[in-house]
Amino acid sequence: MPFEPQPDTTVLTNTRYGDRYFSSNGAVAESRHVFLAGNRLPERFHDGFHIGELGFGTGRNMLAALHSWIGSGQTGRLIYTGFEADLLTPPRIADALATMPELERLAEQLVSALVHGAVCFTIGPLSASIVLGDARRTVPRWAGTADAWFLDGFAPSKNPEMWEPDLMSAVARRTARAGSFATYSSAGHVRRALDAAGFSVIRCRGYGHKRHMLRGILDPAS
Repeated sequence: MPFEPQPDTTVLTNTRYGDRYFSSNGAVAESRHVFLAGNRLPERFHDGFHIGELGFGTGRNMLAALHSWIGSGQTGRLIYTGFEADLLTPPRIADALATMPELERLAEQLVSALVHGAVCFTIGPLSASIVLGDARRTVPRWAGTADAWFLDGFAPSKNPEMWEPDLMSAVARRTARAGSFATYSSAGHVRRALDAAGFSVIRCRGYGHKRHMLRGILDPAS
C-alpha cells in the first residue's frame, strides 16, 4: 500500500511520489485560495457548473467547492468529475478529512458513498464522478467539458506525467468556452504547456509559503 500519514502530523503523504496531499498550514484555506479564488469562484457559479480535477486525492477540493456553493446560496446542480489513478481507501480519506472540521458533514457523506464502492454519487446539490485510471488516457477519452479545472496532481518534479504537454492539451480540449484552470504549481514548463494548450496564463500569489501559483482562462481563439 503506497499511502501513509506523516508520522508527526495528520497530513497524508503519498510515499510513491514523496509528496503531501495538502498543505499542513490550513488545508481548506489552501483550497479556497488556489482552486476557488484561482477560478473566480463562487462568483462564476451557475446551475450545471462543471468542475474537473486532475487528482481527486482526499476529495478536499471538491468538498471545499461544494461548501462554497452551498454558502453562496446558489441553486441548481454543481457537477464534479475527478480523475484519479490511485484512489485512497475510505478510512484514509476519513482520517485526512477529520482534520477539517468545517467540512465534517460533507465529508461524512463522501466517505459513506465511497464505503459502498460508489464512484458516481450525490451529496446534496453535488453530482460527482470519479474516473479511475491514468489521466493521460482517461481525460482524452472523456466526453464531458469542465467550466473550471483544479490541476492538483503531485508536484511536477515528483509526478511529471500529470503535467505533460499532451495532457494539458487534452484538458484544454475538454474545457468549456471561456473556461478556466488554477493550480498551485508555478513551474516554468507547466506554464509553457498550458500556454501552448491555448490558455491565457497568469502567475499570481501562491498560498502560504508558496510564492507563486498559476491560473488562466481558455483563449477563445484557441
